[in-house]
Amino acid sequence: MSDGKGAGRRVVFWRHGQTLWNVEQRFQGHTDIPLDETGVAQAERAASLLASLRPSMIVSSHLRRAQDTAAALGALVGLEVNVDKDLRERGGGEWEGLTRAEIAAGWPVQYAEWEAPGGEVVTDVADRVAAATRRWAGQLDDGGLLVVASHGAAIRLGLARLLGLPEELWPALGGLGNCSWSVLQEGRKGWRLLEHNAGTLPEPVNSDDRPEAAPAAS
Repeated sequence: MSDGKGAGRRVVFWRHGQTLWNVEQRFQGHTDIPLDETGVAQAERAASLLASLRPSMIVSSHLRRAQDTAAALGALVGLEVNVDKDLRERGGGEWEGLTRAEIAAGWPVQYAEWEAPGGEVVTDVADRVAAATRRWAGQLDDGGLLVVASHGAAIRLGLARLLGLPEELWPALGGLGNCSWSVLQEGRKGWRLLEHNAGTLPEPVNSDDRPEAAPAAS
C-alpha cells in the first residue's frame, strides 16, 4: 500500500532477452545462461524504447541474462545497474536444464501442477520479488520510475503479489515474451497494472513459468 508520500511512482518489470535455453524450451531457473545473439538485439531494441521513459533507477537480478539486458538500458540513460539476488528466477530444482518434453515424460504429476522436485514454492518467489521491488521503489522520489530487469515466472508472481491478487487468480496473469515489460503505478490504494507484456505482438512465450499446455493450466 502507498504511504501517500510516493504516489505516482512507477515500476517497469522487464523480462530478459532470449537465450538458447529459451529457444530449446529448457527450464533455466537459477542456472546462469547468457543471452544469445537474438537476445542481445532484443535488449538493445527494448532499451531504446524504455529510455524514452527516463528511468530514475535500474535494478536487476544477479543472473547475467537479466544483468546484460539491464546494461543495455543503463548504457543509454547513463544509470548504474543495481543488482538484487531476490529478483532471480524461480528455482527449478531437478528440472533445470531439462526441456518441457523431458519434464512432462519424467514427472507427469508434478508437470501438471508445475511444481519441480526441489524447486521453489510459488508463494516464496512472489514474496521475495515483491519485497525487493518495494525496497527499491521506496527509494524513488514522487513520479520516479524504477526499471526491474528480471525473469518470466519471477515477474508474473511478483506482480500478482504486489497487486494483491488471491493465489487462485494468479494464473489469470499471462506470461511475458522475451524483452517485453509490464508497468505498475502506485496510488493511494496500492499498485495498479497499467500495461502487461508490452513491447511485442502476442506470440508464444518460452519461459520457466507454468506452461499453458499443461493439463492443469488455466
